[in-house]
Amino acid sequence: MGVYAKKDSESYTEYRDRAINSISPSFCGAKWYNATIWLGNGTNASCHHPPAHQIPLEEVAMSYKAIHNTQYKKLVRKQMLEGERPKECDYCWKIEDLGPDKVSDRVYKSVIYSDEELLEAKTKLSWTEDVDLKTLEIAFDPNCNFACSYCNASFSTTWQNDIKKNGAYQNLVSDGAAAFQHDGSHSLPYGKKNEGNPYIEAFWKWWEAELQHSLRELRVTGGEPTMSQDFWKLMKWWENNKDCAVDFAVNSNLGQKDELFEELLKASHNIKSFHLYTSCESLGAHAEYIRDGLKWEKWIGNVERMLKEGNVKSINCMMTINALCLFSITDFMDEILRLKREYKTPSPHCSFNILRFPSFQSIVTLPKHVREERANHIEKWILENYDGGANYFQDWEKDGMMRMVSYIRQIETGHNHTSSLESRERDFKSFYTQYDIRRNKNFIETFPMLKEWWDSIPVTNIAPIKELVDGDDGKSNKYVTEVMETAKKEGWILNPQWANPGAQDFVEPDQQDEMLNFIKNNE
Repeated sequence: MGVYAKKDSESYTEYRDRAINSISPSFCGAKWYNATIWLGNGTNASCHHPPAHQIPLEEVAMSYKAIHNTQYKKLVRKQMLEGERPKECDYCWKIEDLGPDKVSDRVYKSVIYSDEELLEAKTKLSWTEDVDLKTLEIAFDPNCNFACSYCNASFSTTWQNDIKKNGAYQNLVSDGAAAFQHDGSHSLPYGKKNEGNPYIEAFWKWWEAELQHSLRELRVTGGEPTMSQDFWKLMKWWENNKDCAVDFAVNSNLGQKDELFEELLKASHNIKSFHLYTSCESLGAHAEYIRDGLKWEKWIGNVERMLKEGNVKSINCMMTINALCLFSITDFMDEILRLKREYKTPSPHCSFNILRFPSFQSIVTLPKHVREERANHIEKWILENYDGGANYFQDWEKDGMMRMVSYIRQIETGHNHTSSLESRERDFKSFYTQYDIRRNKNFIETFPMLKEWWDSIPVTNIAPIKELVDGDDGKSNKYVTEVMETAKKEGWILNPQWANPGAQDFVEPDQQDEMLNFIKNNE
């Protein structure tokens, strides 16, 4: 998965200064060589921190490569090459501003490309060229059997069910409110089967022409990918092209129906280099509360089965560090280290991705004394368990945890537009009160250590939301307007963006049986 260009003798700060900051102090290779593309509704980002932006259809009509190389993204590349900090990348700037020894994700997202490739981004490609991707993540649609607390109807059809059945979440006043007040209709503009979707058509054209040869890694996310017929179409392609050298990865919640998990296990043996990505960051009842739909024993059991029976090069756990996971995160890491030791492998690899949206679920919303106690507890665990890698706990995992500890202690606002602490606390209580009712859960029973704080938060009662909002963030990305205005001033010739296609009728999301039938009919 990449070339990992850091020299053995280098620290990450030394690598950053040599290979990245020498190009520009705001440079990041991901803006050139990496993309996440939500093909279902045509939105795009180069990493998971900035908000997605809409891919203009007229640009796709001119070139299928525009599903990555939008005019907006090109101008952000220009900012980076000139040493300007793009505002959409403020997560990394917050980390770096903690001190010169703090390493942000732009380093980890650049180190997988060679020094020559990074330099070519400046000298050969600059900011004007259509760049061929080297690492790509795609989502065909939002079909998903989970409805995680910090997710929303844009990315989960089970979340869509919640909103369609129960309406918008009420009494929310912070910057995260709107995420829970729309039904995700915009995420399925071409229907659940994506018929006539120009973004998916562009992907297949690019895949057949160049991507299958130029990519180092293709990753499919969702929703839950195994609930998408486009995913199984791709698995069928791989079954017929087993010599393809592209690393293939799938983001799976590992909580799908047993039959679909068996199909995924079987499909791994058709691929030369298969990597599994999954997500969890806490243990037992905490995990099941945060990630509605997850069954802890099933999840950890399926991870273990993949280690034993799958043809996997690596298993990677993408941890979403939110306010509630801190109370069993070290217990979770104990389980991860158990698997590493038992199977004598660095897998599962763990990444520590700090949640910023919605801000009321962020760790910055917790009381300061709770945060300090948790930071001390986690730091103590790190010191007791890191032994230089002999137990397969990697140095970069340790660095990620220490970075998380610094964030817990020092950061007070999750992003540039974070609402006040009072509004975040009120939304925390408002949201989880409703979440408990809708999902048959109990916050206080699950997190008794937060009861005193919970009881101190006033109840919010404001005028009810009677109509759902438009949840299509791709049309209202606040960074795009500002950057595109700059583009106009600098003489860009821009055509008006086409309107987002109208939403199709919603289809109930439990399509796992349908996916099994699709697989059988195409064997």
